[in-house]
Amino acid sequence: MAQEIERKYLVKNEDFKSLAARSVRIIQGYLSSVPERTVRVRVKGDKGFLTIKGIGNESGASRYEWENEIPVAEAEDLLKICEPGVIDKTRYLVEYEGHIFEVDEFYQSNQGLTVAEVELTDEAQTVNKPSWLGEEVTGDARYYNSMLMKQPFTTW
Repeated sequence: MAQEIERKYLVKNEDFKSLAARSVRIIQGYLSSVPERTVRVRVKGDKGFLTIKGIGNESGASRYEWENEIPVAEAEDLLKICEPGVIDKTRYLVEYEGHIFEVDEFYQSNQGLTVAEVELTDEAQTVNKPSWLGEEVTGDARYYNSMLMKQPFTTW
């Protein structure tokens, strides 16, 4: 099982869009959203994925992750039996000083929220922040997708 190390930030403005190498629409739901093990189903463009994530460490930056591609038709079927609250977003990939930032612009009940994640090789690794990044929210459970389906951003 792979270790995922990432930092998450709020995004201050839309300046990142002109820098994006590509973007893709993502629809995802959760078969299980308990913090000890989330099981996510995702349709990302024309592909399907099943992902299992373990609980995060104390800082919230590291956790175990397993992901496999599945047929998109199976992912669409699994979305029908997920817990209530689907996540709908567009993901933009933006390269900045050797890092790829995954910027998620949310829709529907999470409209108005845009966050960026950057994967790291080590928790202590430093990241130079582009000007469009705001406050770091790594480890703040409110910003986990599995929580946004239960407590959408528009209800805060």
